[in-house]
Amino acid sequence: MKKHRICMISDFFYPNMGGVENHIYQLSQCLLALGHKVIVVTHAYGDRIGVRYLSSFLKVYYLPLQTVLYGQVTLPTLISAMPLLRDILLREDISILHAHGAFSALGHEGILDAGMMGLHTVFTDHSLFGFAEASSIVTNKFLEIILTDIDHVICVSHTSKENTVLRASLHPPTVSVIPNAVDSSCFTPDPTKSRTDRVTIVIVSRLVYRKGTDLLAGVIPLICAHHPDVHFIIGGDGPKRVLLEEVREKHQLHDRVELLGGLEHSHVRDVLVRGDIFLNTSLTEAFCIAIVEAACCGLQVVSTRVGGVPEVLPPELLRLAEPNVPALVSTLNEAIESHRHGDNITKLDMHERVKDLYTWSNVALRTLKVYDLVSAIPTRNFAERIQKFYARDPLAGLLYVVVLTLIQMLYHILCWWRPAKDIEKAMDLNFCKTKFSSHSL
Repeated sequence: MKKHRICMISDFFYPNMGGVENHIYQLSQCLLALGHKVIVVTHAYGDRIGVRYLSSFLKVYYLPLQTVLYGQVTLPTLISAMPLLRDILLREDISILHAHGAFSALGHEGILDAGMMGLHTVFTDHSLFGFAEASSIVTNKFLEIILTDIDHVICVSHTSKENTVLRASLHPPTVSVIPNAVDSSCFTPDPTKSRTDRVTIVIVSRLVYRKGTDLLAGVIPLICAHHPDVHFIIGGDGPKRVLLEEVREKHQLHDRVELLGGLEHSHVRDVLVRGDIFLNTSLTEAFCIAIVEAACCGLQVVSTRVGGVPEVLPPELLRLAEPNVPALVSTLNEAIESHRHGDNITKLDMHERVKDLYTWSNVALRTLKVYDLVSAIPTRNFAERIQKFYARDPLAGLLYVVVLTLIQMLYHILCWWRPAKDIEKAMDLNFCKTKFSSHSL
């Protein structure tokens, strides 16, 4: 097996918590276990600046970028990180740059810089976007420009693939589907933690509009009014938390709605095992790893029918509802009655069915096949890159060419000012010996 030297790059990484952050970390650990070199590049978080090492000597570069905007996204300048990125990619002798997240300006800049250096590039899209809102139009156009120079794209569901191909005007064969995964050993059921005298509904999510917190605020009082023995446990934080607090106050539900606030990922399982039903009210989801974690803990899952969610679990383990309050209330009523009558499969049986559906070893092996594929693609020279950007749009193509030319000039100035031969190579540290068999596929 060919050994790759990979740089994962994104604005989203620990100590920030989320699905992209966990995906990068878990995939990196599996690739290290398979003997490949992996580093992570992200922006500084507070006083976490410079180089840090995580488990299995995963090296993380926290770049001191001062232009961090809302949601931990850096200002999309396309040049601010170039001097540091060039030094890191040369110092670590990287051959493949793997960017994550359509919102990550640092990842987009890394794709352009890696293309100038003759490195192969891969991009993983973790989100779904619309086509009508102003923010979506800007994001989609920017993504289309950046992915002009990409070797391969990975999406986490087939719905996400269709969305990304349309948004970025990509050729479908250059896009692969590799789902998210869950460490089933960390999400095991514990029937002794759930109470038998009540039905507990668990929600673990960021409390933002996109995650359907407004729908949740409409569902809670209706379900509580109809089912006196139903309690809600809500883990997560965000700007919409105040809405849930107002609902709890207005309907006097302090003893039935528990708001836990933000959770560390290591504490999510302790919350899930307290419940009987898991509720996801997202308005858009490319995959939704939270419902897999919940099912792995033995909870019956109720979710909105959006994005790639219907692909994630078998129909008998997942109840779907349209993203509106009446539909969610109706589906939740069915799930509650089914639980009371004992019609659901046991938590232990559900864990056994789900635990091998999505594994990180499988994700790593499939990602390696993408790396092998892009490694065989000939690198493009500057003239070929210019031609691809210009072909995107006869009018805007001229602007793309001018911007790319200016970035290329800056890159050559950096090469003159700090030649590659003057950059000392870094020592490789990887003492992880675990091996995954290709039969895991």
